[in-house]
Amino acid sequence: MAADWKQKCDSEWQLGAHGVPMPDSVDWKSVFEKKPFARNLLQNPSPYGVNHTIPPPEPPRSGMPPPPNQPPQFEPDGNFSGWKSSTEVLPYDTSGIPPGVVVCHLPQYRWFSLEQCVDLKAEGLWDQLLDDFQPEIIIEDWYEESQLHKSIYQLDVKLLGADGKTVIKQHTYNPEENLECYSHTWKKVSHVFSKYGSGVRYIQFLHRLKNQFMIEFFNTKVTDSSIIIKTSKASKK
Repeated sequence: MAADWKQKCDSEWQLGAHGVPMPDSVDWKSVFEKKPFARNLLQNPSPYGVNHTIPPPEPPRSGMPPPPNQPPQFEPDGNFSGWKSSTEVLPYDTSGIPPGVVVCHLPQYRWFSLEQCVDLKAEGLWDQLLDDFQPEIIIEDWYEESQLHKSIYQLDVKLLGADGKTVIKQHTYNPEENLECYSHTWKKVSHVFSKYGSGVRYIQFLHRLKNQFMIEFFNTKVTDSSIIIKTSKASKK
């Protein structure tokens, strides 16, 4: 019976043809049911309810404060289940204000962070695959070109060891936006981990989005985040 599940896995993903180690000790029934390859390992990849194939909605800009009976909005709207979220309030930037000048309103910026940690073995992968074969780990993300600030998006992805703390490989991305001409679209971010060494058991995925409050609340959205394990182009040691 175990051999049948192993054969099903081999037929489904052509593991043997790609040189993937397939020891009998692996629970092949569990692997087949979890289907760890060529699927997104992140939960809730589009928490704002939008996707990158449709242009991001233009934010309403009334220039008016909320009604007296309505508290101001400081956090983005969305369904963030599956994500660990946090907010960092940044200090006001008064560097460009001449001495003695009175300013009625200054923008207040906040970093809104969304984080997930993927347990690769719980998703159906096994030690020999991760340590010896080291399949490609494909990261993709799309963020809104909100033009709220020159720095509106940051990505930090870490490949972690079995203790969930030791960093084996890391990829960070902190782009600077061009604010000289208006553009409002989705920007793609991608990275491929390969030949990362043995011991990887977790992937920590974190992106930070800059939001702004000045009379009204404006945010930077993200969508279609993904982590995909691919065997067809994986790199051996």
